[in-house]
Amino acid sequence: MSTQAPAPTAAAPRPGRARRRRTVSIAVQAAILVLALVILAFLIDWSTLAENVFNFAAVAPMFPNILLVGLGNTLFYTATSFVVGLLGGILLALMRMSSFAPYRWLATAYVEFFRGVPALLVFLAFGYGVPFAFGVTWPIPVVVMAALGMVSAAYIAETLRAGLQAVPKGQMEAARSLGMPHWRAMVTIVIPQAFRIVLPPLTNEVILLTKDSSLVYVLGLAAHEYELTKFGRDGISALDAGMTPILVAGLCYLVITVPLSLLARRFEARSSRKVS
Repeated sequence: MSTQAPAPTAAAPRPGRARRRRTVSIAVQAAILVLALVILAFLIDWSTLAENVFNFAAVAPMFPNILLVGLGNTLFYTATSFVVGLLGGILLALMRMSSFAPYRWLATAYVEFFRGVPALLVFLAFGYGVPFAFGVTWPIPVVVMAALGMVSAAYIAETLRAGLQAVPKGQMEAARSLGMPHWRAMVTIVIPQAFRIVLPPLTNEVILLTKDSSLVYVLGLAAHEYELTKFGRDGISALDAGMTPILVAGLCYLVITVPLSLLARRFEARSSRKVS
């Protein structure tokens, strides 16, 4: 009885050869990067760049107002809008999951409308449309809180709905078996667990609100209502410093958004550890 010889198998690549290929690949990529940086350095007009972008001496009159007023108002607009958006988002998320069909229809219509309309139009509607239609003039902080809060509520609602659906149904069933009312089980058991799940996207929503607060400039602001972008826009024409005022405003935004981004990554890493 003859036995068939096993088919020859391809030889596994040697570890040393794989390491050499990886080293060569990294060296080529590094050389390309260095070459691109050298070419860019030769193409840039450094004197013009220093005069029009990094002319920090010319923007000295912006301080300390850009920090005390601009940064303070940006933080205030963001915080109040997030509170409104969070409360509205919780309500909308519960309505989207309600067994009463009209609640689901209303919440769905709201979410689709405010997710599909630019935030700038919502600002204009609350800043100019509401006073014209109803004869009611709101202070700028209220306009920002209402406009950004309503837009944010639509996005937060979808985030929270996903978090609520991710909580195991056994949690609610166990609470109900202990005689706990549905609303109490939702408030004390389900919603807190959903918040832990959606903390990273909620942190990202705060970052988006921080940047969207710059749209308030379209409403016409008094000096004490300026936010960071308004200081940057006015500084271009008033200080003759080129783009430096915009750079300063951007750096102030980074003071807010970079810590929030790091916080979101930390929440994501913690959630990944718990899942694994």
